[in-house]
Amino acid sequence: MFRLKDPVEEQSYNLNVLGLDIAFRPGANMERAIRAARILEERFAEHKSRPNGSQSKEIILTFLALGLADELLQMKITQEATQNRVEALLEKIEKSSQVT
Repeated sequence: MFRLKDPVEEQSYNLNVLGLDIAFRPGANMERAIRAARILEERFAEHKSRPNGSQSKEIILTFLALGLADELLQMKITQEATQNRVEALLEKIEKSSQVT
């Protein structure tokens, strides 16, 4: 499943994801990369098991990339809304502390 290579002579780490060796720069957070690769491989396996899972690897990966990008966008929207609420609450706290 996941092979992490770290030969002394290499300057980067390689992680095998879906049969492809992906090189990471030195200092990369490999624990996080492995966790992300697991998510990708799990979603790929889920998609392959669906009735329309006979699509090409490129189509499935593109579909997965779009799904992950959409999740990222939704999280950014949620984060912005949360940040706006926090700022509004801070304003209320500042105003109430000025009144007293």
